[in-house]
Amino acid sequence: MHPTTTLAGRLGEFAAGVRFEDLPTAVVEQARHLALDAVGLAFCAADEPFARKAREAFTLLGSGDQPVLALPDRLPARDAAMLGGILVHGHDFDDTHIGSIVHVSASALPASLAAAIAAGRSTRDLLVAYVLAIEVSARVGLAAHGGFHATGFHPTGVAGAFGAAVAAAKLGGLDAAGIAGAQEIVGSMASGILEFLEDGAWTKRLHPGWAAASGLTAAAFARVGWPGPGQVYEGRYGLYATHLAGRDWDPDALTADLGSRWELLTTGVKPFPSCHFSHGFADALLTLQASEGFTADDVEHIRCLIHPTAAAAVFEPVERKRRPRDLYDAKFSVPYIAGACLTRGRLTLAEFTDDSLADPAIHAVADRVDFADDPESRFPDAYSAAVEVSLTDGRRLFRREQVNRGHAERPLSFADISAKFAENLALVADAATAERVRSAVLSLGADAGTPASAFGEACARVR
Repeated sequence: MHPTTTLAGRLGEFAAGVRFEDLPTAVVEQARHLALDAVGLAFCAADEPFARKAREAFTLLGSGDQPVLALPDRLPARDAAMLGGILVHGHDFDDTHIGSIVHVSASALPASLAAAIAAGRSTRDLLVAYVLAIEVSARVGLAAHGGFHATGFHPTGVAGAFGAAVAAAKLGGLDAAGIAGAQEIVGSMASGILEFLEDGAWTKRLHPGWAAASGLTAAAFARVGWPGPGQVYEGRYGLYATHLAGRDWDPDALTADLGSRWELLTTGVKPFPSCHFSHGFADALLTLQASEGFTADDVEHIRCLIHPTAAAAVFEPVERKRRPRDLYDAKFSVPYIAGACLTRGRLTLAEFTDDSLADPAIHAVADRVDFADDPESRFPDAYSAAVEVSLTDGRRLFRREQVNRGHAERPLSFADISAKFAENLALVADAATAERVRSAVLSLGADAGTPASAFGEACARVR
């Protein structure tokens, strides 16, 4: 079968031909700011318990010479990519391609960085690969139209593996057929199940890291000519047949308007450190409280309207969501988040601490929250939310956030993203470190002669 007759082949042909000069200015600038957000999140996660445990695990797997985002560690390329993905995604504060429900940068950036350093490439090559990884990851998720969640798969782990494979193959010097081959191989590694939602397990943090490492692995096998299934996407036992349990999918989403419609431009930066499905509710409640002047004690009942697919992640089962088992579980609980917003008047990383998790005032509000189906939701094109707040004085308040903040229709500005980066770095690093990292990321690809290794060193913690 000729490679370009398959979906993987067409994506491979596109990726092989893309040069830095082909990227619109808007794509380059957005990519730099998405990378700035991701690197800042890696830094503010680097000292967390999950990061310490991950570092312990990697010491059991061997040492290497690659720098790791936000850390002084040196690891083999695949492990550096995996640990970087864990850190970027660790707080669940990283970007999301809205329509695909994929945290794209968490696998795309670490995979591209590791592969670029390993291949001796420039920061310009790194930037191109990063953009391509986002493009492919987003399109793989977009084609499922929310179906991965419905069948219990985490789209970030599944779709991210394909984007990482394309980036690693491109940086490894593979041609169109080789980039197609990397996708064909990585299809057998694309994974990540949603069972973490049941008890707040840490496995979700592994998913983008595993996707990044799988991408590097698949590209290496493709480089030596290891055959993969040509119809990895569309085949009888391909990705969508096996992962969607018979649900419809859209093959055109993978290849339509390649090079003229860039999915990176519809990737949203998060304003809150919680599941993206909760953001509309946080904004609605904070806005109502600020405009109407009520306190948490004034709340009699809160009814939240949400699409059922999103509700399964952040509301079900509602009794348990009212008492999250740990901090990660709390990020997937709208009842908890409602309580945090109305008792603290904000939703920041400070609301996801052990003290906050045990706060009886937050629990009191969470106990008054329930949910219902929202027939007006735009999910998955936007993460719509509506709240009906009943107050003890008899008032009934309503607010709808039809399009979540951070969506392409309501994007965070570059100034907002830079401010978020500064706030995150201030938690863990001095001003000189923050400026070194900021300068390196926002000039990514500006000089064709700068090696990717220099960028990696600039974004690592000084040893």
